[in-house]
Amino acid sequence: MADKYYDYLIVGSGLFGATFAYKAHQAGKRCLVIDKRPHLGGNIYCEEVEGINVHKYGAHIFHTSNKTVWQFVNSIVAFNRYTNSPVANYQGKLYNLPFNMNTFYQMWGVCTPDEAQRIIDQQRHEALAHMDGEPQNLEEQALSLVGRDIYERLIKGYTEKQWGRPCTELPAFIIKRLPVRMVFDNNYFNDDYQGIPIGGYNKLIDGLLEGIETRTGVDFFKERSYWEAQARQIVFTG
Repeated sequence: MADKYYDYLIVGSGLFGATFAYKAHQAGKRCLVIDKRPHLGGNIYCEEVEGINVHKYGAHIFHTSNKTVWQFVNSIVAFNRYTNSPVANYQGKLYNLPFNMNTFYQMWGVCTPDEAQRIIDQQRHEALAHMDGEPQNLEEQALSLVGRDIYERLIKGYTEKQWGRPCTELPAFIIKRLPVRMVFDNNYFNDDYQGIPIGGYNKLIDGLLEGIETRTGVDFFKERSYWEAQARQIVFTG
């Protein structure tokens, strides 16, 4: 059998595919990266809208506690200093997320973890008293975990909009746990490092794939036998 033209065919040009191709290319392997979409980058692809890099498939914030990983991505493109501190607007009032002492002060005016925990426990017990056994839906599950105030102000509306169904019609297992932090800390992540590439994620992908052959708008499964004949190994990404 004649030698294959590529050492690796990487199907998918997202973060994993691009990083694999980068490392293989550094090791002297000949790579081809293909993607079904008309662009590279997978779900972290950005579109520039009036000078703003918009995350086309939803917001992505890079975060890790692995210093080696952080140094690696910053060697490709510099990352900004970004701390994810979401704010929820409920009936004109703002609440910090994730649930922490700032949230509980905004909600109840309490200043200590003990005060906040007492209110949460009281509301949890009230909810459990009205249930017959284990929670039967997402609403009952949330009430049993954090009580009515947090559920109604910060979970119910967002969840129903996300799923397009009432919380009473959603299964309980969707919410396994709801993290509650008894500290004044609005940082959504606990990782040591977090940020977004300066100039957008496209710069990260372009840097990883520099010098590597790429093709977009290619459906691997429609021409599978052809593509399998091109490379010694196929790398699928998801």
